[in-house]
Amino acid sequence: MTDALLTVEGLRTHFPVGRGWGGPRAVVRAVDGVSFTVPRRRIVGLVGESGSGKTTVGRSILRLVEPTGGRVVFDGTDVTALAPGPLRALRRRMQIIFQDPFSSLNPRLRVEDIVGEALTAQGSMPRSERRDRTAALLRRVGLQPEQMRRWPHEFSGGQRQRIGIARALAVGPEFIVADEAVSALDVSVQAQVLNLLQDLQEDLGLTLLFIAHDLAVVDHLCDEVVVMYLGRVMEAGPVDAVIGSPAHPYTRALLSAAPVPDPTAPRGRTVLAGDIPSPIDAPSGCVFRTRCPHALPACADGVPSPRPVGPGHVAACIREDLS
Repeated sequence: MTDALLTVEGLRTHFPVGRGWGGPRAVVRAVDGVSFTVPRRRIVGLVGESGSGKTTVGRSILRLVEPTGGRVVFDGTDVTALAPGPLRALRRRMQIIFQDPFSSLNPRLRVEDIVGEALTAQGSMPRSERRDRTAALLRRVGLQPEQMRRWPHEFSGGQRQRIGIARALAVGPEFIVADEAVSALDVSVQAQVLNLLQDLQEDLGLTLLFIAHDLAVVDHLCDEVVVMYLGRVMEAGPVDAVIGSPAHPYTRALLSAAPVPDPTAPRGRTVLAGDIPSPIDAPSGCVFRTRCPHALPACADGVPSPRPVGPGHVAACIREDLS
């Protein structure tokens, strides 16, 4: 069995909202009972449509937002139970790369200080040593040391994302959440950054949770994949199994909507009815049932538990004829 560096168990993150003056409080169930594992030194993709809860899962793991319930266990430590001091120490081993490479960088700091402040957070460090280590980090991500005196606005989007990656690497983490790290970049630049992440993962032995909405990117980069919809896990398993033989109707719909290199190739298309329901008032039972082309009356009766459909491959669907 593969050693798990991170285990997420029944994670829930809810946000209370108002319904007008004097009205009752409502709850956005952004993440509602998510469980999966991230094996050590592997890349796990977390995919789904916008609004599925992917980003909230990533930030809840790091406690950038506070979970409502469940557990996040990192290398044997329950992250959700840590006091602020131990949590701050643990975050040196867990970092994040944000989606927007411009808004995640302080425009008032030069690159030297953006990357260097992460080094300083580990303790006092002579300025010359900090400059040397910053220069080495910039080289590691494909930038030049002389660029450390420049400002964020002087770089392209791909270069700014490389700066964000260098900042994440500065503290020597074991685990990185890459939150839509290439979605804001042009396609050609996406490929360069993806190759960089893959090289870094292999060379440094990193463990990555790669959040994305593009299944083609996940297929290229990841070892395993978790498919989310409206705060819940629909399907999970090895990338080859989930993308090659999808068992859940939602995964099949995502794959059928993905672009293919040959537009003339025959392919089936699953068109989902309606819009994604509101996480404030999610459907009973299976949250996907209101858009599922295979829904049964029994789908409204209870939340389906993930069932095995292959080695390490599970799907949260009551129908037995979909595997």
